[in-house]
Amino acid sequence: MNTATQSVQFQGPAGVLEGLQDEPVAGAFKGIAVIAHPHPLFGGTMQNKVVQTLAKAFVQNGWRAIRFNFRGVGASAGVYDEGRGELDDMLSVIAQSQAQAPGSESMGLALAGFSFGAYVTSHAAAQLATTERLEKLVLVGTAASRFQVAPVQAALHDKTLVVHGEVDDTVPLASVMDWARPQSLPVTVIPGVEHFFHGQLPLLRSL
Repeated sequence: MNTATQSVQFQGPAGVLEGLQDEPVAGAFKGIAVIAHPHPLFGGTMQNKVVQTLAKAFVQNGWRAIRFNFRGVGASAGVYDEGRGELDDMLSVIAQSQAQAPGSESMGLALAGFSFGAYVTSHAAAQLATTERLEKLVLVGTAASRFQVAPVQAALHDKTLVVHGEVDDTVPLASVMDWARPQSLPVTVIPGVEHFFHGQLPLLRSL
């Protein structure tokens, strides 16, 4: 993403996970943001443009942004596990990222994900909501038509941003609304935009 991007490694349940870490400007450090990428079997990696956009947005707002490749992607060990192992991967990265940050117990934690990554992130948030200080939850192109996305706890609603493209042909907007409606969880819809937010990444970043 920029010259300040560092390659990092984490010890995942299935072996080493490769990652990238971006630091905010000096003096502005709100906490750690961990970001999950799209479906591993359909070209999803931590280099995805939407994932990069999320990382850039967090960095600009004072967060250390950490992206990582799920098991079996790039140089990460293991094989695709239909979301189960990927959730374990994300929880492992979160725990190690916090352990490596001095004073992390007083820092905020933000979670974000795109598409399949939003599905995994929803379950990570559900598991951590009662024990961690979750400050932000960002779910983009949430794969509600393809996976059982976890509901967002009511206490997190005012800290949650759900963004979806109006004409998403990979995950229909209707499926996300069906997921959000029982929770009364707001969804920000970008008119005329499809799954990968082509031409609208600056808008996504500002949101």
